[in-house]
This record gives sequence, structure tokens and C-alpha cells, in this order.
Amino acid sequence: MSGPYIGVFDLFTIGIGPSSSHTVGPMRAAADFVSRLGGGLSGVAALDVELFGSLAATGAGHGTPSAVLLGLEGCLPDTIRADEVEARAARIDRERTVRLGGALDVPLSTRDVRLAPLTVLSRHTNALRLTARRDDGTVVDRAVYFSVGGGFIVREGEEQPSAEDAAVPHPFTTAAELLAICAAERVGIAEIAWRNETALRPPADVRAGVLRIRDAMDECVAAGTRTGGELPGGLGVRRRAPQWHERLRHDDPDRSPAFAQEWANLVALAVNEENAAGGRVVTAPTNGAAGIVPAVLHHARRYSPAALSGTTDDDIVVEFLLTAATIGAIYKTRASISGAEVGCQGEVGSASSMAAAALAAVLGGTPAQVENAAEIAMEHNLGLTCDPVGGLVQIPCIERNAIAAGKAVNAAKMAMWGDGAHRVSLDTVIETMRQTGRDMSHKYKETAMGGLAVNVVEC
Repeated sequence: MSGPYIGVFDLFTIGIGPSSSHTVGPMRAAADFVSRLGGGLSGVAALDVELFGSLAATGAGHGTPSAVLLGLEGCLPDTIRADEVEARAARIDRERTVRLGGALDVPLSTRDVRLAPLTVLSRHTNALRLTARRDDGTVVDRAVYFSVGGGFIVREGEEQPSAEDAAVPHPFTTAAELLAICAAERVGIAEIAWRNETALRPPADVRAGVLRIRDAMDECVAAGTRTGGELPGGLGVRRRAPQWHERLRHDDPDRSPAFAQEWANLVALAVNEENAAGGRVVTAPTNGAAGIVPAVLHHARRYSPAALSGTTDDDIVVEFLLTAATIGAIYKTRASISGAEVGCQGEVGSASSMAAAALAAVLGGTPAQVENAAEIAMEHNLGLTCDPVGGLVQIPCIERNAIAAGKAVNAAKMAMWGDGAHRVSLDTVIETMRQTGRDMSHKYKETAMGGLAVNVVEC
């Protein structure tokens, strides 16, 4: 296996909205930069922050400048509270001062962040350069970081530090290799993932960690269904999840399977409205696609034969999320989960594929059927562009998650009606997605320069 191992705790991380690549990644990059200053921190008198490509083009709508400055203060997306983000960002701009590493005051505000949307660095379109200077202008440290999707970051000249570079018993980089391992071991995909994860940490920690991911997803849904009003950003988008929740509680008090699609829609909207508001979400595998896996997981936990026959919720969740992460790791390794790199097919398409595979596994599918479900879901998301209106993760992103969740459920059901044999493999579809993203016009890759982003008149 080439490259670092990408596991369930790499694909699913807890952070803040609205974007894993434009908010979470830049905050992690800035925090990493400060941590490496070490003893040189006290000699810093000035900071330069430069954003390039997609980070600059849609950074304002994603809160990228504020995320970088909070990262310079030592904040991390998995620990900072959502309400703290707004308060600290307001204080920085009011005082025009960043507390570097939480200790040293250095002049800087979001107005000082330099934007270069037409400058695309060679490694990735999501790039930022950070420079720390002394009083005399000499450089203490300078680094370029790339935010490559899903909150993963790469420091120029280094391998990606976000995933664990550790030996696992069953390495794979393709779906074909994964299926061969499953056949040789006579087990399902979730079991292979379990063996790999428990080679890195105790089984009890793996299980508890996966269930914490579920709990964070549930908390996000709860927050999204109780919080009304308009989303920030100026588009006037009204949060619909609370109203939908009340209607479903009235129309479906007994949780009939006839309303399964409506509940999935609600979960997807609740998560993505919370994300758009800067709330706490689980990257799955990105923030822009964060509602799909929870929506389909909800379906599995409520309406699958396993759930109805008494399989514990914990067991369903572990199988679902381990399977989803395994499929997501192949996308991350073989193509991309970054909308700025391959369009929304890399975010929403990958999430739909992951969720379809996971649902098929919970439905009792063979590894071949699970792989088929993942292939079907991505095949019908190929070419999906990333064209957010106003550079905000709202239109079409929120509804797109609900639609993709529906595709995932349907893909799983279609795969379960087959025997796992199919003409187009998942590996072929992933490679096609990669090539399509390479050929896609730059303006459709999270720049807000094409599609709905320019054809919707903003008021």
C-alpha cells in the first residue's frame, strides 16, 4: 500500500462549518504553523497571510480569513466552540490583533489577509502562505499549506500529515484489492476495516470512537432541527429543518416506513443548515457533503431489517461507518474528495457512494453488492459541479445533500436486487471521476465563477 493509511477517524472528524477545505483545513494549517515556531514565537513581530486560488475566490463566504487567524491563535476546529468562533473573530477585527499561539499579540486582522483568486499553485488550488517576521522584516518562518479536502492538509515539501502512516494487516488502495481481501478472508468490508483499525488502537477505543462520531452527528441533527431563522451570508436563505421536523412529528407520529424519504431529507437539511451557520458537524467526508452519511445512517437505524429485527443501534452504526470510511478512503487515495479540485462529484458524489455502500452492508449485502452500490451512486453523480451562490455553502449545497442521500438509498436497493455482478467497476468509476474533474472547467470547481453562482441574481 502506497502512502499513509486512511481510516475511519481520518475520514470522519468533528469540526465546524461551513467548509472542511475552506474553514477546517486552513485553521489546522495555521495552528500547525504556529506550533512549529516553537522557541521562535517570541521573536515574531509581524505576520503575512496570503490565500490563493479557490481559498481566495470563495474564502469570504466560507470564513477562511477568520479561520486562519483563529488557527494562528492556536484554535483547532475539533475543540473550539461554534459560539467562540464568532466572538473571537469579532475581537480580532476590533482590536486588529492576533494572539499568536494564545500568548503573543501581533498586529493582524481579516482586512490584512491578501487574496489572489487567479493565482493557482501547482499542488492544489486551495493554498495559503504564512510568513512570520521579526521587527527588522527578516523571516522567522514561511510555509505554504494546501487544504486538499475533508479537512486534510499538506505542508509544501512534506507528506500529508493528517492520516496515520502505520502498518495495517489488510492494506489496499483499490476496490478490486479490497474485494480480493474480503474473498480470501471470507469476511465483509466492515470486518476488514475493523481489523485494520484495531491494529492501531484497542478495540474498545475503536468502537467508542465510532460511536462518538454517531453521537456528534446526532447532536448536529438535533441542533439543526431546533434552530430557526435565516442563515448568515446575506442570501436570505431560511432554515427549513425546524418546520419540517414539526410537520413530520405531526404527520408521522409512529415513524411509518412510508415517510422514510422525508426523514432522510430532514436529516440532510438539518445537518447542512447547521454547517452553513458555522455549527459543529462531522466531515463526512467533507463539510459541504456532511448531511448525506447521517441521513442514510438514519435510514439504516430506523428502517433496515437489521434495525427492525433487534440488531443493536451500536452494531448497525459500527458496521455502517466502518464500511463508509473504507469506501471513502479509496476515493481519497485514488482521486479526490475536494470540490476545489474535482467539483462537487468529489464531495457529494463520494459521500453518496460511501453511504450507499454502507447501507448495502447493513442490508446484508455481500462485498460485491456493497461495491456495486458504491459504483451506482457515484456513476450518477459524475460531472457534478461545485458552483455555490455567493461562495456560500447554501445554494445548491443544502438541497443537494438531500437529493444525494436519496440516490444513495436507491443505489443500495438496486445493488441488493442484483447478485453483485456488474459491467462497470467502482475503480473504473473513481478513475472516471478523477479524469472528469481534471477536464472540468476551473470555474466549476468551488470558485463561484460559473453555473448557479453567476446565474442567480443576488439581492
